[in-house]
Amino acid sequence: MDYSAAILERLFRLHPKDIDLSLERLLPLLEKLGHPERKLGTVFHIAGTNGKGSTTAFLRAMLEASGRTVHVYTSPHLVSFHERIRLGRPGGGQHVSEDELVATLTDVERLNDGAPITQFEITTAAAFALFAAHPADVTLLEVGLGGRYDATNVIDAPDVSVITSISMDHERFLGDRIEMIAGEKAGIIKRGRPVVVAPQTSEVLAVIERESERKRAPLFVGNRDWIAHAERGRLVFQDEHGLVDLPAPRLPGRHQFVNAGNAVAALRHSSLSVPQSAIEAGLSGVDWPARMQRLSTGALLALAPPEAELWLDGGHNPGAGAVIAEAVADLEERLPRPLYLVAGMLQTKDPVGFFRPFAGLAAHVFTVPIASSSAGRDPRELAEAAREAGLEAEATSDVPAALAALGRMLPPGTVPRILICGSLYLAGDVLDLNGTPPR
Repeated sequence: MDYSAAILERLFRLHPKDIDLSLERLLPLLEKLGHPERKLGTVFHIAGTNGKGSTTAFLRAMLEASGRTVHVYTSPHLVSFHERIRLGRPGGGQHVSEDELVATLTDVERLNDGAPITQFEITTAAAFALFAAHPADVTLLEVGLGGRYDATNVIDAPDVSVITSISMDHERFLGDRIEMIAGEKAGIIKRGRPVVVAPQTSEVLAVIERESERKRAPLFVGNRDWIAHAERGRLVFQDEHGLVDLPAPRLPGRHQFVNAGNAVAALRHSSLSVPQSAIEAGLSGVDWPARMQRLSTGALLALAPPEAELWLDGGHNPGAGAVIAEAVADLEERLPRPLYLVAGMLQTKDPVGFFRPFAGLAAHVFTVPIASSSAGRDPRELAEAAREAGLEAEATSDVPAALAALGRMLPPGTVPRILICGSLYLAGDVLDLNGTPPR
């Protein structure tokens, strides 16, 4: 995949900023491409802080189970850029091939003709071009960052706008108050189009309500207009149309009941008819790597202490820390095992806020660098943040070294539960090192 990587590096130099939110650079390029963003079939547009990827995965699984072809655009990727663009095909979608990606990026680069544009904007244009060239029934668009000025927000009339849980993250770009962040996320709401929203705090919901009223967009809010909760190992969903008894989501964690409910609500307020059997099949068959993913095979498992449980989650902000800790606590309740964290984080994140929910739950934290990012936090600094959050912690050189240090620390016969966490970049490195990249 060296050729597409070389093109992506060249495209980055057109406007070399990590993030520069705007739609003005993208719109002229889309016009040159013949407006592929208008040829995407039925569109679900998904924004939020936590749960975007999982909600998108639930939607894809349910829609594919109903027999529909589904394009999916997500970010960031874990191991390969190709993961960001999934082309819908009968029987299930596939990541874009190297040949298709190279050909489309080359064409888009030619039409852009050297104009300043961010890498995310130009690759979003490429995704739209690929989706338009391979028509599918449905397109799922996950917002990259924020919403209002995100490149995906050139969509005029999505079938449904979906907003997942909103919390503090990316303050440098979205604002340092939760109301400001909520305002950016609510920017995906379109005039007259239904909006399905996960349960939110009152401050966040007030912002979304104002924007929905201004756009005259019908609003359906979790814990008000629809409810999803666990009951006797099942997912119970209820809205104005009645109660539905469904299987528990395949993705672990109580927060996934809410994400699954958000997906079900979005389908029930869309123009599509999706039978309950397809919803059930989607819940049971959904797959989303690096979200409380258990690593049951691979190179890293062989380096862990005998019989250890090895889990991976890419969540990286305080809200994610809270729901991941809750998921691990549920595992502890079912099968008690000492918990150890292997953590790496970016410099832009709030490590103390992330670690704090694990106080009293995790026995020890091993901090590691992030090989795939120059913005990774120094492991010694991260260990200090973990200690500030009330945890015992030490810095290590990499994940294998952390697993080795854990092995030396454990009393004989102890079977640990190990959670590698703190960054999607770290999660991608782990999946690559483990030999189990996303499919």
